[in-house]
Order: sequence, then structure tokens, then C-alpha cells
Amino acid sequence: MSGTITIDQKQLPIDGEDNLLELIRKASVDLPAFCYHFELSDFGACRMCIVEEEKMGFIASCSTPPADGMVIRTTTPRLQRMRRTILELLLADHDRDCTICERSGQCRLQELTLRFGIGNIRFGKDRETLPRDDLSASLVRDPNKCVLCGNCVRNCSEIQGIGVLDFAYRGAAVQVIPAFNKSLAEVECVGCGQCIQACPTAALTIKFEIDSVWAALSDPHKRVIVQTAPAVRVALGEEFAGKAGAISTGKMVAALRRLGFHEVYDTCFAADLTAMEETTEFLHRFEKGDNLPQFTSCCPAWVKYAEHFHSELLDQISTCRSPHQMLGALAKKFYAREQGLSPQDIFVVSVMPCTAKKFEAKRPEFTTEGSPDVDAVISTHELARMIREMGIVFEELEDDSYDLPFGFASGAGIGFGYSGGVSTALIRTAIYKLSGKRLALDFPFTPVEGFPNVNETIVPVGDREIRIATVHTLGAAKKLITALRAGELSYHLVEVMACPGGCINGGGQPLISDAQARQQRAQGIRGADKLQQIRAPQDNLFIKEVYQRWLEQPGSDVAHRTLHTGYTSRRRVFGQFIPIVAAERPVVDIKVCVGTSCHLRGAYGVIQELTALIEKQQLTDRVNLEATFCLEQCDRGPSVVIDGHLLEGVTEERLPAIFEEMVVKNLV
Repeated sequence: MSGTITIDQKQLPIDGEDNLLELIRKASVDLPAFCYHFELSDFGACRMCIVEEEKMGFIASCSTPPADGMVIRTTTPRLQRMRRTILELLLADHDRDCTICERSGQCRLQELTLRFGIGNIRFGKDRETLPRDDLSASLVRDPNKCVLCGNCVRNCSEIQGIGVLDFAYRGAAVQVIPAFNKSLAEVECVGCGQCIQACPTAALTIKFEIDSVWAALSDPHKRVIVQTAPAVRVALGEEFAGKAGAISTGKMVAALRRLGFHEVYDTCFAADLTAMEETTEFLHRFEKGDNLPQFTSCCPAWVKYAEHFHSELLDQISTCRSPHQMLGALAKKFYAREQGLSPQDIFVVSVMPCTAKKFEAKRPEFTTEGSPDVDAVISTHELARMIREMGIVFEELEDDSYDLPFGFASGAGIGFGYSGGVSTALIRTAIYKLSGKRLALDFPFTPVEGFPNVNETIVPVGDREIRIATVHTLGAAKKLITALRAGELSYHLVEVMACPGGCINGGGQPLISDAQARQQRAQGIRGADKLQQIRAPQDNLFIKEVYQRWLEQPGSDVAHRTLHTGYTSRRRVFGQFIPIVAAERPVVDIKVCVGTSCHLRGAYGVIQELTALIEKQQLTDRVNLEATFCLEQCDRGPSVVIDGHLLEGVTEERLPAIFEEMVVKNLV
């Protein structure tokens, strides 16, 4: 769309803007809004961005496309009154205890209340206080602070392709909730925290673990070790009025020492270790042609997503633990012993940009002698809270450096913080393993047409080539997986990160309101990679030392026991059986899937027909008929298992012949 519009008596050209709000903000007018987000579809729910157009009257600017000749007024006495009334209505049912709110000082509702000078609420509260949902390991949901903007709903659906949140009920009773008002811990939430990034209030917040860290720091019997992820160094400064993407590693380490941590390590060291292990694993698969493409495993939100929705891919996900879990395992399994300590004597804290890491650290497989390999995960935001609580003036700290041996990393390890960094580390490592040469320049990744957030590169290896793709956001990963299944795309290695841009935009990072800050963080990570004197993991002398002392070599049995893991399906109510016809002396066992997909395809009709056939043939004492949830053939149901034989696409019409062949004849 081209042309010009007039905004507050000033003419502006239309330059590809999707809606009036974008154009108005380009005109240096900070038009308020709750439901507008630069990455999400237009919604027009809150009406705070309402403007007056000469011919159209009052319109929501976020959902109205610009048209040539429009004459817009953004601020009139009537518009101001309307915005104040909207705010009052929102505040009427809002939990206004701002003094103890996690988002106090960073809340859009609080900001606009101050901006419009609202000191009195004319409307009474007509909604009862609803219970908080704090059962998730990663997130807390407080419906009493929700302004119904729908940002979390659209983010989870449009960006992540999951949709665990949606609107429910009608009128004044409307809420944003998971299905059947379940806890986030009971649905397919992967804990990525992108809903937190989109929420303008404290309706969705990080599950804090600060108290457990303070308790460990004050315990004289604990040695408290902390590690920091690569993306934290380019975002922590933003919490203290710094520029997005600015490296604050030295001040961060100094602050951690002031907080009382005994040793301060860099998760980038463990990222180097991950690159060594994952490259070894990949090259083995590549040579044998087994379980390809290999998917990366550094992102716990992606892994949990695959467990929920793509269990058929679990054998293709790298068995490598994520880097911070590798470092935790080294600390508990080897370092503790060398220091004359038990795993319980060491308390490992991970400072992560990611809220999903909180869930990951609580997985039962990541333990040593009953002690978690990582005892607590705090976000970048939580670390900033601790620094403020201690009274540390972050900006005035003198730079400090990490401890050894787990504090030295290559540029490749630092690169794990942004989308494409893991693949780049693996390429650098693979090229050296295969040719003995170090890459002078990295292979460029180019966008894949028709697949947003997917990039690819081709790495020549002798007379062969390795095709590699990177994808960020789970919605994009979902589309990519569909294309891989259909044969539209083909790769040997796929790097997946759940958050837009990768870990730099994790759910535990400082809030951002535009794509520029994300790009600046990525540039900061790339710059830190280039500044490192060594660029590839195999050149890290301390990585070599760890293998010599504890792990033998990449891919060894001891390395595999320490640094690798496996994953299982999380399909809902998987493996539970409901008896329908229970024989006293069963001879034939029949199980019918009644999961959602099979139910929609007629599973209950199949059960009714089977029950009728069993009774008609007088076989109730010879057949066990059970209903089960999910036989993992969701796209080919209804699914039936008869004495261990899986049948797909079973219909009522087919049943008599199947029953005669597989049941009656076997019982004669």
C-alpha cells in the first residue's frame, strides 16, 4: 500500500506498514496498547490504541490498515477520556498489590496508570479472587493480574505452534486458561517462557528459585558453584540500564563473587564439551546412515515438545545432555570426589536465559547418588534481582574473570547463545576431525524459501556433503518436521531452538519490545566469538584435560554414562488401560485406542461394535477388551491391538471380518 496519511496534522508516507499503529509510532507518537505485539497477529482487544479518523470515526489503530488520504487524530479530550475509562475498567478487576508484584516497575498497566494519572477507580470489583497456578517448574500463572490482551494465547499458538492457553467462558466471566482449567504442569506446556515475554503484566511470570540459592549461600557446609550461560552476558546489563547486546561478562563474574559463590564457571566450557560429544555422535550416524537427521538436544523446551508431540523423532535427537547439565554432572561425579566432597556437599547453580532449564534440572535422570546434578536454575532476571537485593552497584564493579578449569571456552562455545551457533560449533569440530584443518571462515547459512526462521548450509566432505538446517521457534520446527516427513526437504543435521533468535531471547531474559534488541544481542554473541583467541572446541586445552583425567575420549563409555541421556514419550495418559469386557480366563486381548485423534475417527463406535460381537459369539469369558490412551498412530486411527498385533484404520464395517479372522478362529 502506498500513499500518505495525516497524523496529528503531519503528513507521513505509507511505507509497507501493516497497520496504523506502526505508522503512528514511526511518527514519534507513543500510542498506548496492551494487546499489540510486534511479532503477533493484530487482535484489537484492549482498545487502548483507539484513534479518531476523519471519516471512519473511532477505530483501533492496531487492527486497521493504513489507506491513502486518512486523517488521523491520536489525542483529543474524548480519546483521553476513553483511554482513562478503559484503564479504570482493567484496574477494577486487577490485583493492584503492586508493592509485592514481580513485575513492579516493568508492568505496562502500572506504567499507563501513572502516565494517565489515575488515582481513583470508579468501578467496583465484581470478580472473585482466582487461585494462582504455581505447579509448573518454570512458570507461574496469576489470573488475577490478566488483562485479557491475548498476547500469551497468540504467542503460544502462532509462534510456538502449541496452544496450551486460550480464552474460556463468556462475558464478564472470560478467562485465559489451559484446557479444562488445568495447571500448566498438567498440559503440554514446554516451559519456554515466551508467554512471559509477551505478557504486559504479571499474569505470567518466572518461577523464582532465588530463596533456595540464598539458603545454599548461607549454609557453611555447602560449596556453592555457579555457571553462566552464553546469552546471559549480552543481556544482564540491560537490567541496569545498559545497551542491549553489550558484553557484561566481567562485571557479571564480579557480582557473582560479591554474592558469595565459591567458584564461578562458564557454561560455554560445557558447550565446547557438548560440541565434541555431539559431533562424534553425528559423524558416527552420518557414516552409518542411521537415525538421520540428527536433531540437537541443547534446548530443553524443544526436547519436551518432541516428547509430547513427536515421539517418533526421539531416536533422532542427540543423546547429549545440554551444556549446563554436562557441567553439573562433571561437578557432582568427578570434581566433588577430587575435592574430597560428596555430591550432596556441592550446590550447583545455573544462571540461564531459559525458563525451560528449570524443568530440565528436575528431570530424575540428571542426578548423582540421589543429588541433582544442577540444584537450582535462576534466570537472568533473577540474577539481577539478587544483585539489587545485595545492594551491589553493578555499573561500578571492576571486571573479574571466571575460575578454571571450567571457566575457559572457545568462541564456538560462546556461539551456543544464538540460533545457528550450535551448528557452527559442530561444523568447526567436524571439519577438524575429518581433515585436521581449522576453518578460516564459517559456512554461511541462508534462509530456506517458504520456511520462516529456517536457514541452511551445505558442508562439503570429500566427495560427499553434509546438509545442515537451523530452525528457531517451535512453530517453525513443526512446519520443518512436516516438510521432512513429506520429503520436501532433506538434512543430515537439524539444530532446533524454541525461542525466537535462540537463547538470546529466552523466557528468563530482560523483556524486549522490538526485534532490534534481539539482533543486538545476537551481534554481541558473534562479537564475543570473534574476540576469542581459540575458535574451535578441540583447541580448548581444558577440554583435553577433562578427557584425559575423567572421560578418556569423546564418545567413550564413561563419557556416554556421564554426558548423555535418553528421552521418552510424554503423550497424555499414555499406557493406561480401561477394562470394558473383562474375561475370567482371557485367551485373546484386544485394546482400542480412545485418544483424541482415534476418538474423532470413530474409536467409540469400534468399541461398541466389538462389545456386540463378543456378546453375540458368547465369548465374554474368552476375550479381554480394554480402552487405552494413545498407541502413537494418531494419524492412522482408529488403532486396535489384538494379541499384540497393531491394526490401523479399523472401522465398524471392517470389524466383523477382522473379528472372525483374528479372534473367533484363534479360539476354535
